[in-house]
Amino acid sequence: METQIEQANQAYQAGRYLEAAELFGQAAAALEAAGERLQAAEMRNNQSVAWLQAERAQEALDAARPTIEIFAAAEDWRRAGLAWGNTAAALEALGQLDEALDAYQRSADLLGRAGEDELRATVLQARAAVQLKQGQVTKSAFSMLEHLGADPSLPWWKRWLNKVLRWMIR
Repeated sequence: METQIEQANQAYQAGRYLEAAELFGQAAAALEAAGERLQAAEMRNNQSVAWLQAERAQEALDAARPTIEIFAAAEDWRRAGLAWGNTAAALEALGQLDEALDAYQRSADLLGRAGEDELRATVLQARAAVQLKQGQVTKSAFSMLEHLGADPSLPWWKRWLNKVLRWMIR
């Protein structure tokens, strides 16, 4: 099992995303058969990322969605947040932007609950980018402000940007 996971990780790192997705899927199936639901869900999330990198958004969505429930049932808010983020990225790639916005928000909420401020900030930034794609400039600006506020160790330029954005949307 460990060898298969290592091979999947190596394939992913080498940019062989289809191979990595297949290997992560095989590892997930073996873990599911062994009753290791959380580990299997982790492999499905890894598979989702690999599918997305291979530009196979529907497969990415299909791999990520079922893992949300598994992590939430285990009250693993970090991994549930990451699963929502993977779901959001797949929905965005499929052009389902309204659904992606909702999924990004759910991801940000759970990552905040888990105390993962940097990951939450990254998700909020992705959400703002989707809003900008939709022409929702004001909402995008508010999301960026939330992103900036989510980062506990802002460098000087982010603090400056935060002030400028707040001034612009008054």
